[in-house]
Amino acid sequence: MIPNDTIIALATPSGAGAIGIIRISGKNAIALAAPFFKSVRGKDLSKQKSHTIHLGHIIDGKKTLDEVLVSVFRGPNSYTGEDVVEISCHGSTYIQQQVIQLFLRNSCRTANAGEFTLRAFLNGKLDLSQAEAVADLIASDNEASHQIALQQMRGGFSNEIKTLRDELLNFASLIELELDFAEEDVEFADRKAFEDLLERIQSVLKRLIDSFAVGNVIKNGIPVAIVGEPNVGKSTLLNALLNEERAIVSEIAGTTRDTIEDEISIGGFGFRFIDTAGIRETKDVVEGIGIRKTFETIEQAQVILYLINGEEIQTAEKPLQNLNLELQKLRNKYPQKPLIALVNKNDLIDVETKKSLEDTLSPVEGLRVQFLSAKTGEGVEALKSKLLDFVNTGALRNNETIVTNTRHYDALLKAYEEVDKVQTGLLDGVSGDLLAIDIRQALYHFGEITGEITSDDLLGNIFANFCIGK
Repeated sequence: MIPNDTIIALATPSGAGAIGIIRISGKNAIALAAPFFKSVRGKDLSKQKSHTIHLGHIIDGKKTLDEVLVSVFRGPNSYTGEDVVEISCHGSTYIQQQVIQLFLRNSCRTANAGEFTLRAFLNGKLDLSQAEAVADLIASDNEASHQIALQQMRGGFSNEIKTLRDELLNFASLIELELDFAEEDVEFADRKAFEDLLERIQSVLKRLIDSFAVGNVIKNGIPVAIVGEPNVGKSTLLNALLNEERAIVSEIAGTTRDTIEDEISIGGFGFRFIDTAGIRETKDVVEGIGIRKTFETIEQAQVILYLINGEEIQTAEKPLQNLNLELQKLRNKYPQKPLIALVNKNDLIDVETKKSLEDTLSPVEGLRVQFLSAKTGEGVEALKSKLLDFVNTGALRNNETIVTNTRHYDALLKAYEEVDKVQTGLLDGVSGDLLAIDIRQALYHFGEITGEITSDDLLGNIFANFCIGK
């Protein structure tokens, strides 16, 4: 299964830049690169030690392509576990292509997406969950997702799973041994110790499974729906949060007819703000579609910001009682979602109006009331701080393992189910051969996470999502 050919790809982003790095990996990588590298000190690249860097030129016949730095990594002490050569050249797209084409003509082939990391996995440098964390680390765009991916790549998650698997495997071996001596009616596995182990495994699995709720939103961003009636300042608020003119702002009601979203990082966490069409009765077909999308957005959101025009309340254009009913309906329909009533145009309303709003809205259970001015930016930073309160950062602060990968989550659920079957069977006095079946299934699902059990299709699906050169 481990390939024997030599692969090459650009490891830095394509396009012009100061530096471009071209990576070559394979058992013949150093030997293939040596004839085309002319050291300024006359060194033979094929004889150089691992983890050394050499200045020289890449030569194609009599033509010099570029002055470069060549890094040499000898397997197994390299990223892929094979011999690796990394050529740091100038970032001209022409130079990069000339160097790559030179090696493609001389026994190299273009690497597939993620093939360097795939080889690292096949050569035992990384397990599968660590390999997947490499892609997550590259894709991380905020502090929290970076921290989780880095911990997983270092083996934090893998170590927990391997420990559970090894302990369960030890008992499975004893159960299997008992089957070989079935006629002699002996027990090698201490049933009480086995019960304690199963309880501990279930406890760890439940913690990991529960962590996915936090990990998923950290990885993909926490969706926040900005809703309310037309022309209350939703688009202005989105622009204020993003600090750019992302949405069209107009005094004409119903300007936003589709959802507009963008993401920012607050306190190291990604938040996806979604500006929605104003909620009102309308005969406009297009606006009606936008309003339907608003409710779809609320369904998918983790947090709801209901924006209120404070000036309308002050001038009695909007009855307070109607507002109370609207928010109560929203609270009843989505009882589990944090709901903040944002009173906009705080700079234009008096103290008495603020008190009336707080007194009227406070009976709505679980509702938080906050005042701001989307136009001037007053209260926007306080809103960002409030949003951080809805993120369960305890596990992240305590450096606990957090599951972010859907494939891992699915395998953990299946493993938990099989461990539960084993525990039930043990309490019911089920025979060892039947217990062994469920134990094997639990071990199978543990192995799926770390890659001890894989298929070509699974590996293809995982590494197809990597970038070329990684």
